[in-house]
Amino acid sequence: MGRDHGATHGEKACRIAPERGGVGEWIKTRMTDEEVLAEFRAAGALLEGHFILSSGRRSANYLQCARVLMNAERAGRLARAAVQKLPRELRQDIDLVVSPAMGGLIIGHEIGRALDKDAVFLERPEGTFELRRGFAITPGQKVLMVEDVVTTGLSSRQAIEAVEAEGGIVIAEAALVDRSAGEVDLGVPFYPLVSINFPVYDADQVPPELAAIPAIKPGSRKQ
Repeated sequence: MGRDHGATHGEKACRIAPERGGVGEWIKTRMTDEEVLAEFRAAGALLEGHFILSSGRRSANYLQCARVLMNAERAGRLARAAVQKLPRELRQDIDLVVSPAMGGLIIGHEIGRALDKDAVFLERPEGTFELRRGFAITPGQKVLMVEDVVTTGLSSRQAIEAVEAEGGIVIAEAALVDRSAGEVDLGVPFYPLVSINFPVYDADQVPPELAAIPAIKPGSRKQ
């Protein structure tokens, strides 16, 4: 393996040949958790305050993935690092990347690019995930589900069910962030780029110092 002289900031990179790993792009070596969080800090996407998570629970910290992904170069860098988390044999089996809109749309697209696979997304105009815009899944296609942040895993499980209803086979899920402290069970192998353990609270058990701060809901999912 040679050095990619086109990589920025002196990054080391390796190329996985398409016939072996199905990846036709230069892929950065694995990022540490601190390197991933540094990307969020640099983008102003590691927020502090009183946040209502998509699960309805509360937290003093929030990772705003939409903000960290607004820079295309950074989004691609994080996606390539996320692909490096996937076992090589799993990468070989992926036929299609699917992500739930809105949160998973950008990172799903970038992971599709890194894998050299098509990437489509699910929407829920009536509250249930479905394929629209001419997207289709061929029965038997092996799917990598991609999310931005996983907390309870609710949207992931619903998205997986939607893929299975179309005849697809979800073989794993990748995500930028696992907020579940490693406790989430999606029913498929799960490969987050970074796992964090910020404390979360039920709405009626918020500590006084957090309750004193107005709560905001930064996510895109409606309760």
